Amino acid sequence: MSPREPRVRRQRGALESLGAVVLGFESVIVFLGGLVVYGLKVLPFGIDPWWGVVGGVVMALAMVVVAGMLNRRGAVWAGWGLQVLLLLGGFLVPALAVVALIFGGMWAYATIKGAALDRQNARRAADPDLSNGE
Repeated sequence: MSPREPRVRRQRGALESLGAVVLGFESVIVFLGGLVVYGLKVLPFGIDPWWGVVGGVVMALAMVVVAGMLNRRGAVWAGWGLQVLLLLGGFLVPALAVVALIFGGMWAYATIKGAALDRQNARRAADPDLSNGE
């Protein structure tokens, strides 16, 4: 038997790393927000309160899935869609709008600054003789 060689990990960019962190933490908060919707029974008349938990679980799972797919093309837009969907939840519980604004700002920073860092790192890799990153 030959010893197994360690697997070489794929290099992740700043956008992918920062975005995954934001969506990962946000998924926990969104799940807890679903519990709040259930506990406050704020869903419109005729809809059972337990659907709030289901909505929170589905949103949290969607955020985890998108966080894992950030190396794909449309995942950033899917992340923006989840941010908008969470903001719409503010009509049920206004605190969800506050959460959406906070995490939306962090998502904006992760996507904009992460993409800028990735471009800068690609430029440095193409021409390593750049002084001071310029």
